[in-house]
Amino acid sequence: MKISVEFNSFKLAQVFTISRGSRTQADVLTVVITRGDYHGMGECVPYSRYGETMETVSQQIGELPKDFDRETLRNILPAGAARNAVDCALWDLEAKEAGLPVWQLAGLTKPKAIKTAYTLSLDSPEKMNVQAAKNSFRPLLKTKLGGGDDDIERIRAVRAGALSSRIIVDANEGWTPSQYESLAPTLLDLGVEMVEQPFPAGEDNVLLDLKRILPVCADESCHDRTSLNNLVGKYDMVNIKLDKTGGLTEALDLKQTALKMGFEVMVGCMVGSSLAMAPAVLVGQEVSVVDLDGPLLLSEDRNHKLFYDADGVHPAQPELWG
Repeated sequence: MKISVEFNSFKLAQVFTISRGSRTQADVLTVVITRGDYHGMGECVPYSRYGETMETVSQQIGELPKDFDRETLRNILPAGAARNAVDCALWDLEAKEAGLPVWQLAGLTKPKAIKTAYTLSLDSPEKMNVQAAKNSFRPLLKTKLGGGDDDIERIRAVRAGALSSRIIVDANEGWTPSQYESLAPTLLDLGVEMVEQPFPAGEDNVLLDLKRILPVCADESCHDRTSLNNLVGKYDMVNIKLDKTGGLTEALDLKQTALKMGFEVMVGCMVGSSLAMAPAVLVGQEVSVVDLDGPLLLSEDRNHKLFYDADGVHPAQPELWG
C-alpha cells in the first residue's frame, strides 16, 4: 500500500471572513492511497485552531506504517485532519476494489440529495444584507457573527435581505454569557433557530446554568465520541465535521451515539473542495442541519465536482469519490 500527499489550493469566489480572520483561498491536503491497480482519495483541511498545520499533518501521514486498515488507523492517529484524509481515502479505495459504493460497504441507506445551509461571511450589516439578498432563494442561511455590538444589526440586515430563509448563526467562540442573554431573545424574534459554539470550548461550563432559550450547538467542543459525555446538559446539538472526527468511520459512529444520547445532529465542514464534502454527504442523511456548502464558496473545484440544485447537495459520482 502506497500513500502520497499533495498540497492543493482552490480560489474562493469572494473573501471569506469569520471572527478569527479572512481568507481568499482554500488550502487543503489531498491523500492518495494506491494498492495494486486501485487508488483511493481523501481530503483534509488542517486547522490552526487545533494546532494543525500543513506541515504537521503531512508529517503525521508520512510516518504511518506500510500496512493498516481503518480500524487500526484509529489507534495509530488521533482524531483530526490527518486521520480524516487517510480514512476517507481508504473508504474510496475499498469501494473501488469491491466494485460497490461506500454507502453499501458501510451498511447505509442509499443517499439522496440533502438541503444545505449557505454561509454568509462576516462583514458590516450593510454588506451582509447584500449577501443575504443575493442568496435569499436558499432555504437555510448560516450567518457568521463576531461577538461585537453589531451582531444584532447584522442579523436584522440578513433577515431583511432574506425574508423567507431559515437562519442559524455561528459565533465561533466569540460571545460572553451576558451577550448570549442579551442577544438570544432578539435573535429568536428574528427567526434564528440555533447558535453554534457561542463560548470558547474550554469555558462552556457556564451553559450548565444558562437558560438556553436559543438552542446551542457544540462545534469546537465536539470532536469525536469521547467528547459527548462532557456535552450533556450544555448543548442541544453537536456539529460533526470529518476533519474533527478523523474521518468517515468515526463520524458515523459519533452520529449514531449522539442521536442515542438525545442530541440533535448537524453535519458541517471546513472550507474545502467537493472531495472533502463527498463522504460528509453520507453522514448528513436525515440529520437536523446540514452545512456542506464548501464548494459553493469556491471559484474553482475538483473534476467531477458535487452537484448542487434546488434539492440541495447530491451524492458524489464514483469518479469523484466513493
